[in-house]
Amino acid sequence: MNSQNGFLLSYIKYGENDAVLHCFTEEDGFQSYFLKGIYAKRNKKKALLLPLSKFNFSLNPLKGNGIQTISKFELVKSNDIYMDIKCNSVVFFISDFLNQNLKHENKNPTIFFCLEEFIDELEHQNYQSHLVFLIKILKIQGVAPLLNEGNFLDPETGTFSQELTHQLFSEDISTIWKAILYAENPYVIKVHSTFRKDFLDSVLVYYHYHITDFKTPTSLEVIQQIFE
Repeated sequence: MNSQNGFLLSYIKYGENDAVLHCFTEEDGFQSYFLKGIYAKRNKKKALLLPLSKFNFSLNPLKGNGIQTISKFELVKSNDIYMDIKCNSVVFFISDFLNQNLKHENKNPTIFFCLEEFIDELEHQNYQSHLVFLIKILKIQGVAPLLNEGNFLDPETGTFSQELTHQLFSEDISTIWKAILYAENPYVIKVHSTFRKDFLDSVLVYYHYHITDFKTPTSLEVIQQIFE
């Protein structure tokens, strides 16, 4: 039996009482685990199955080519982010984003630490932390824009130019990109509400250009409405 720390990204009910959990783990990256009996009437732990909860999983040895079964799991740290509607919408958006776009990611301590940092920002009610987190993931993946003297970010080439190349990447939006890319601690940067929707849209456009098979989170519309 071995143990594993990981963030829950999503889960689906399997049969009457069981579930399959999709997680991003510290040691093995994206993993799926089988959890027996979580929906049994007397099992109170089903209330712990919240997106981006950090768990320690005890795993039974893998038999054959199936997925590993969880023998028990414990919440590593409890927090109150799920009681705040804005934090909650950010959590669901990022867990949705990671669940769809990290499925082939192996062990990556930098992404794991980045997730811990992001959760910490949410605990301090930084409602814009998802905007910075998405840029940080681009940097980790090695596809963030290259900084130069241009005023307009070209999302296709990943460079800044002197002319507008995409309607979403105005000088204002491009300036926000530069500020986050330059900053030693980008989480302190505040994106004005006037630009928040267009900035998030611009980030997703950039992902479509640079991340193979990128999928827009299905919860995008919800988070855009919450922050209007």
